[in-house]
Amino acid sequence: MKGIKIIGLGGALPGKTVTNDALGEIMDTSDAWIYPRTGIHERKFCTENESALTLAIEAGRKALEDAGIKKESIGAVIVASMSPDLATPSMAALIQRELELPEVPALDLNAACSGFIYALEVARGLLSAGLDVCDIYPDKKEERESRKASQKYALVIGTEQLSRLVSMEDRTTAILFGDGAGAAVIALNREEDENLYVSLLGSRGSGAIEAPSIYTGAYEQKLRKSTSEDGQEKPKIDHMLMDGKDVFVFACDIIPKIINGLLDKTGLSLSDVDHVVCHQANARIIKHVIRAMHAPSEKFFMNMETLGNISAASIPIALFDMKNKGLLHEGDRMILAGFGGGLTWGGCVINYR
Repeated sequence: MKGIKIIGLGGALPGKTVTNDALGEIMDTSDAWIYPRTGIHERKFCTENESALTLAIEAGRKALEDAGIKKESIGAVIVASMSPDLATPSMAALIQRELELPEVPALDLNAACSGFIYALEVARGLLSAGLDVCDIYPDKKEERESRKASQKYALVIGTEQLSRLVSMEDRTTAILFGDGAGAAVIALNREEDENLYVSLLGSRGSGAIEAPSIYTGAYEQKLRKSTSEDGQEKPKIDHMLMDGKDVFVFACDIIPKIINGLLDKTGLSLSDVDHVVCHQANARIIKHVIRAMHAPSEKFFMNMETLGNISAASIPIALFDMKNKGLLHEGDRMILAGFGGGLTWGGCVINYR
């Protein structure tokens, strides 16, 4: 299996800051209640002129600039999101247009908060397949050969506008989620590279997190007609719903399994890893993992205090934040671990540059 590495990072946050105190003015909550339970003080929400797409374009542009590569060398654009602006065209296609990238494979995927890990693996597969953008132009042999020689990179983006999915009347979700976008440019490892890359992905269709669709489909109609344990008809899913206790138990169980599974596949120990970057859902989850694994806390980066949970964008934004704070160095080996609605999970061992 051809591995990948990260060679460029970008991020974008919206302009509106929503503090816990601000939430306390519109619902029964406070910073004193939220922070000890989540590790979150504030989050960012999109303004009227911002969206998951506009943030993704900005983050993608920054990642390309950071990588220092020509746009013509991008061979795929993969976007992970559970809150796209449109059902179609995909955000990936619109980003390809706005950033003036070649006519390469561009697609969106939804694996909730695990989405960025899934997107990395899809991008790796497309790059490994060596797809040629000019295959549909048989008369352009010289251009085809030039493209084939240059297209070695993929742009992978996680972006969310979760503020439009939560209800300000539902304290269980409104206190947790925020908006933002993170992006990475990835490259296939060369044969002479000593970089390790392994990944694992999984899903369990038991839900625990549900969000409204852009239309009322058959499954949502079925949910509306079903009844809860107390015999009451379930309400229409018009905002994000989450069973916080179930998600917490699931996350505390699955993250150590992801990390240990990756270490087993590579023969590494945690001391061989420079950074562990988990989905930034809740500080209590990550602190539980650190205690359960008897791991050094300095390996685990956290930034949800000022950003909240940004689903598929949380891991790439964390990486961008680490770079800006001088925490990432060339050759650093990282474990990335995501978990979320579906239920889904995924992880990888990957190098920076």
